[in-house]
Amino acid sequence: MKKTKLGEIESQFADLIWQNEPLSTAELVNLCEKKFNWKRTTTYTVLKRLSERGIFQNINSIVTSCLSRQQFYSIQSEQFVEEKFAGSLPAFLAAFTTRKKLTSNDISEIRKLIDSYKEE
Repeated sequence: MKKTKLGEIESQFADLIWQNEPLSTAELVNLCEKKFNWKRTTTYTVLKRLSERGIFQNINSIVTSCLSRQQFYSIQSEQFVEEKFAGSLPAFLAAFTTRKKLTSNDISEIRKLIDSYKEE
């Protein structure tokens, strides 16, 4: 996948699509005019940019996602850990917990996740 990082306005635009898809380009233009005060051309430009990144598609004037919101943010999380912590989840967790202590509930949930994804 191409660049997956989104700026603040791109994130809001993406959330707007995820919340309302499938939607026509006319509906998207109207939503963006109300929410962002954008002209039609701005909406099409941002949609084209995010479509080129493989996040959304516009087929026959119907806008849908190529990736769900969860899939998209999962990819972003993986890339962050890869870029900043050489792909080491333990290094990420160590850095994360130096300033924020985990609650007993957090630890329990993490253990359940680890157990459910553990390689056999």
